[in-house]
Amino acid sequence: MKSRNISILTPDLSGGGATRAYLLAQVLQKLNFNVKVLGFIFGEKIYPVPPANLEVISVPGCIYPQMFSSIQKILQNIDGDIVYAVKPRPTSFGVALLKNLQTRCPVILDIDDWELSWYGGDNWKYNPHPKTLIRDMIKSDGAFRQPEHPVYLKWMEKLVSRANAITADTQFLQNRFGGIYLPNGKDTYLFDPNKYDPSTSREIHGLSQYRVLMFPGTARPHKGLEDVLTALDIINQPDIKLVIVGGRNIGDGYIEKLMATWERWIIRLPQTPAEKMPEVVAAAHIVVVPQRNTSTAQAQFPIKLTDGMAMAKPVLSTCVGDIPEILGDTGYLVNPESPEQIATKIQWIFNHFDQAEDKGKQARERCVEHYSVDTMSCIISEIIDKL
Repeated sequence: MKSRNISILTPDLSGGGATRAYLLAQVLQKLNFNVKVLGFIFGEKIYPVPPANLEVISVPGCIYPQMFSSIQKILQNIDGDIVYAVKPRPTSFGVALLKNLQTRCPVILDIDDWELSWYGGDNWKYNPHPKTLIRDMIKSDGAFRQPEHPVYLKWMEKLVSRANAITADTQFLQNRFGGIYLPNGKDTYLFDPNKYDPSTSREIHGLSQYRVLMFPGTARPHKGLEDVLTALDIINQPDIKLVIVGGRNIGDGYIEKLMATWERWIIRLPQTPAEKMPEVVAAAHIVVVPQRNTSTAQAQFPIKLTDGMAMAKPVLSTCVGDIPEILGDTGYLVNPESPEQIATKIQWIFNHFDQAEDKGKQARERCVEHYSVDTMSCIISEIIDKL
């Protein structure tokens, strides 16, 4: 293929798909493509902070009909010969299909979430009373003015077959939408435990006196943090803390609820640029990924898994979705929503920490082999060659 320009569209640069977009950009840059990430901002700022070597173009997101003007601005800035859309949303895949109509450029669709799962999945139906329908369509605050109303998400799912290629990061999504498996890989050169001293990292972040359970990400109900905190109630050892790193403020009050109930067990660290995350994760004794058994969690490849695996940390997670396959026998698994099992496993790991560290080293080897940006590069290269 002669072209070396690829435009990546992410639906919301303030949190909806930006992390996956940056990862895809990193892989494509590794393949010597010129990459540009474009997207709307519906929040206060771009989150997470993009890598310094990546061009990112943002346009303010808004409601319809003003949104059509923002879409036009994005279309004018797409100069890739291939458009790679993250998530089957109107604000990414929908824009990519419009660009395809204009220029016939190939469109690759990346699916890393089941978008409708946030609204009840296949059980969600829109059966309004006629007055409700009129209100949703006509009023200035009508539901259909929102760019990503569930009705629009359902339309996007029906258009998935219009993509020239599809990548999906879990078996659940691949079974539902087809395409080629493309995991949430990790830059295992950046995330290299040999470059960091855990004791020094804990000292830098004020964690020296604690045994650290680390969750690097945004706290949300399906991620099971309540189960870990309940487990800490059971263990009741004040030197064990759950350290929540960064995450975006999505305004649902969930993290505030956790803090109000379990403040004695929680330490919050600020948002951290991706290139500095290895130094933070180095401070962990255990990385916890306690996903609950929801349709949203089943469809996800938690990127926190590869944070811990790449840094050779003991990883404690749950038997949900692809997690058992991702970890293999290099991590510790419990049933979802089982605080008692989590408590027992945490105590076992700390009582057999040398063994746990050996398992962490095996996890890194597995991550390098199966879940690295090098692995992703091979997959994406083949897809683009076929286009």
